[in-house]
Amino acid sequence: MPEAQAPSNAQAPDEELLPPRAAADGTHRRILEEALVRFGARGFHGVSVREIAQAAGIRASSVYAHLESKEQLLFELMLIGHEEHHARLRQAGLEAGPDPLDQLGRVVEAHVRMHATYPLLCQVANRELAALTPSSADRVISVRRQSEQVFTDVISRGVRLGVCQVPDPWLATAAIGAMGIRVAEWWDQARGFDVEAVVSAYVEFAVRLVRPTS
Repeated sequence: MPEAQAPSNAQAPDEELLPPRAAADGTHRRILEEALVRFGARGFHGVSVREIAQAAGIRASSVYAHLESKEQLLFELMLIGHEEHHARLRQAGLEAGPDPLDQLGRVVEAHVRMHATYPLLCQVANRELAALTPSSADRVISVRRQSEQVFTDVISRGVRLGVCQVPDPWLATAAIGAMGIRVAEWWDQARGFDVEAVVSAYVEFAVRLVRPTS
């Protein structure tokens, strides 16, 4: 399979970098957004607090009036991303009908749409776990596991009802989840695919993966 082109690590000016659950405003929000753009472009370790502060229009020392450390800044961004993702998956599952394939389609739609709507946030949330302290990483992993469980529960129920056939529900979750995560790395409007077309295609791919072959 050909490798996807490197992401631009930028969103259109009229697009929000952070979802509504990021309640921070004013200087705190500017710090989060400027850090997100730079972490997405060069990674956590390639960016200094001084650079983030300069981009936000404040002194480096002023950053610590809002956040304890650069790692705390990353943790806040990653928690926002993972919690938003989990909330969308859970809501999609609740709004779906009783058919496990419909439930899976709705959850995949939410998964893909999250990664297309907030690509920088998803890139950072998926790439930078190793930069967190163990206690912070544990909190993020806990939310991630809950999101995985949404997929696994739907697929497991489909297996029990005979509408899904997979070697292992968790492996199916890993495959479908990884497929959607990549959307944050390659999708942009310049490629000629709108979000709805991408979502629709990925839902079809996921359903085909779990549907019985006979």
